[in-house]
Amino acid sequence: MYAIVKTEFVEEEIEDMRDPEPSRIKHEDTGLTDIKEESEELHEVEEKHPHQESLIAGETCLLKTEKTKTQRTEAKNSFTCPQCRKSFTRRDSLKDHLRIHTGEKPFSCHHCGKSFTRKQSLKYHMRTHTGEKPYVCHQCGKSFSFKKNLKVHVRTHSREKLFICPQCGKGLTCKKGLRDHIRAHTGEKPFKCHHCGKTFKWAHSLSNHLHSHSGLKPFNCVHCGEGFTSSSILKNHLKVHTNERPYVCSLCGKSFIWPGNFKEHQKRHTGERDHVCFECGKTFTTAKRLKEHQRIHTGERPYKCSHCDKRFTQSGSLKVHERVHTGEKPYHCPNCGRSFSQLTNLITHSKKHCKKSSQ
Repeated sequence: MYAIVKTEFVEEEIEDMRDPEPSRIKHEDTGLTDIKEESEELHEVEEKHPHQESLIAGETCLLKTEKTKTQRTEAKNSFTCPQCRKSFTRRDSLKDHLRIHTGEKPFSCHHCGKSFTRKQSLKYHMRTHTGEKPYVCHQCGKSFSFKKNLKVHVRTHSREKLFICPQCGKGLTCKKGLRDHIRAHTGEKPFKCHHCGKTFKWAHSLSNHLHSHSGLKPFNCVHCGEGFTSSSILKNHLKVHTNERPYVCSLCGKSFIWPGNFKEHQKRHTGERDHVCFECGKTFTTAKRLKEHQRIHTGERPYKCSHCDKRFTQSGSLKVHERVHTGEKPYHCPNCGRSFSQLTNLITHSKKHCKKSSQ
């Protein structure tokens, strides 16, 4: 009896196990069918766009490369200024930069005493004393001390003038040239001498003026040893020794060493005297002549003798006066060899000497 019951129970269990829940199986079969269909659709899409997968992979690779490049840049710019947060790739560059904040200028010129924050700046400055001009124009052979000056000069050959004055339409070859030119219209003089308060339109004019206070004349003539306050004045002085007079008047043939003297001479032919004194109405050919004249009214005598405290209205008068102290006599008579401190004395002597010789 027991055996029969056990068998029946086992049979029932087996039947229960055999019951596969047909509805569940059907649902799972449907899911498998859906997955198969989706797989087939995806395969069709891949067949239509075979390059899409490689494009995505390429974009991922590019993003990784850019990220790596950014990380490398950040690693390179690891030297940061504590004051302005500017970053540098080299410690030396940061060291040079910090001098802008501290005002330190450890590199000094032994010719004129001017100081610089960078050694390279001193190297460039030295060319103004040595006359070194390593940058040569391949079109005309003219040489320059600085590469940027050569670049500006080359535009004169191509007649390229990119910067136009809005007031007069004049074209300039560089931005700085335009900025300096505009001051001729505005009359702006932003560069002020801290010794006497005199103002200038250009930085180099102030720099040259400062030498008049210090007495420093760092630019020396190789022929006669005379010193000058600027390289441009020395350049023009050298023409005295070479007898070069490049500025020739087309009306009378008279030639000049200095461009300013040439322009002033031309006004004598045209009769142009557009600089008027408001005190007395007297007219002059140049602003410089007018300014010198106005000192008669103001009583200003800015040029002081370093030997006897005597003062003068014109720098030329001071120069002539100082020869009394130095004993310098630069004007020589070609006939007898006698020397004079003033040109007028030589002219007077020559007339008398020539007169006696003719008798």
